[in-house]
Amino acid sequence: MSYFLVSVLQSFLPVSLLLGLSWSLRQTPAVRPTVLLSLIGFLGGTLVATHLPDSQQWILFFTGLQIALILLFLLSQLVSGSRSGYVWQFTLIFVASLRWGKTPNLGAITATNVINTDLLLNVSAVVTGIIIVAFAGVLLANVVRQVRGLRWSLLLLLALLLLAPLSGELMLVLMKLQTIGLTKPMLSYVAKVTNASGLINCICGGLLLLSALIYLVRMVLPLRAAQAERRPIEHRKAVAHYQHARRVLLMTVAFALIIAGSQLYWDKIASQPPRLSEALPVTLNADGLVHIPLEQVKDGKLHRFVWVADDGKAVRFFVINRYQDKLRLGVVFDACLLCGDQGYVMEGNQVICVACGVRIFIPSIGKPGGCNPVPIDEWETTDTDLVISKKSLESGLSYFNTIVTLEVTDPVDGSKLTNTKAEHRYNYAGKTYFFSNAANYEAFRDTPEKFVKEGE
Repeated sequence: MSYFLVSVLQSFLPVSLLLGLSWSLRQTPAVRPTVLLSLIGFLGGTLVATHLPDSQQWILFFTGLQIALILLFLLSQLVSGSRSGYVWQFTLIFVASLRWGKTPNLGAITATNVINTDLLLNVSAVVTGIIIVAFAGVLLANVVRQVRGLRWSLLLLLALLLLAPLSGELMLVLMKLQTIGLTKPMLSYVAKVTNASGLINCICGGLLLLSALIYLVRMVLPLRAAQAERRPIEHRKAVAHYQHARRVLLMTVAFALIIAGSQLYWDKIASQPPRLSEALPVTLNADGLVHIPLEQVKDGKLHRFVWVADDGKAVRFFVINRYQDKLRLGVVFDACLLCGDQGYVMEGNQVICVACGVRIFIPSIGKPGGCNPVPIDEWETTDTDLVISKKSLESGLSYFNTIVTLEVTDPVDGSKLTNTKAEHRYNYAGKTYFFSNAANYEAFRDTPEKFVKEGE
């Protein structure tokens, strides 16, 4: 939900604020044509975007068109006709919708035929974002109508906020088309302005807060003082004006905080990948098996463990009781064949693949296929323990990439070294040995039984 809310704000908030500034100079627009034009622009632009090509030539044309429209919009602010206001109301929203319609994850809404919880949440996020955007533009128009000196400063700042990433996109496509050369300063500029989309909402929120502060000083405080008027009619008017101004001020501050807070929540919390719970280390007992007490894993929670092979490769696995009313364990590697070893997390009563976000049906854990975790074979339970063999754990070595640094001993000369820095290694009798130099490696490879004690 947060993703779609933030994406709507990033795409439409600067445009809405520009339209608010545009209407602040004109006669207040009628509600019906304004809403109708906005809806047509939004739905039409989003629909058209799904059928647009992805060629560099089209991107060049569309980027240049957006830059030209912003500059033309600034020039149009020198006139105050309502018809011009309606034209820009449709045009800017249509163009913003063309950009938003290219949002990579929009398929979560447009490509599904199933009405489920995720779809409802995503649509609700879009609707909420549109409401926030619309109210932000209306509030800014109210503020600027009464503090006219803000208008052109905000127009220019918002235009620059839109032009900066567009200039980066224009330079990038020209470099891809080999129209201009690649230089380090250009690449640095492009990277900075095109990867700063998260700043759009924070800057817009900051501009709203700044406008509210100026509005407080220029309008609210003087109107508050004007309530001292003793003539009854003038006093009532002064109170009404002050209450209206205070409502506008408070709502502007509230929406600014909501906008900036939504972006910060997305950046710092919602967009961060789930963090795996700590994996408890396990080792082989004297019988060569891993023993895990059943009492530890029968509660229905995801219990993560890690076994480190003698070469330092860390093998993660987890155990979960798949049913609440009986003991039916799922014993699986913390990895899948499709997404790799990013692992799984448990949120509430759902197990989720970290890499792709797929929710795993818990009773199916332990069965192969799809995004299910890779099952561990050849394990068993006793009256008290879950027992897993070394061979079963070794079958998962190829699914993981993490290497734990271990202190090891060169079996030839007894010198100490670490597995991660050893240049030579040799596998013998199911165990990996490390060597401090090539001579020791060759000696061991020729007659390993000479250096390995019986039963080691």
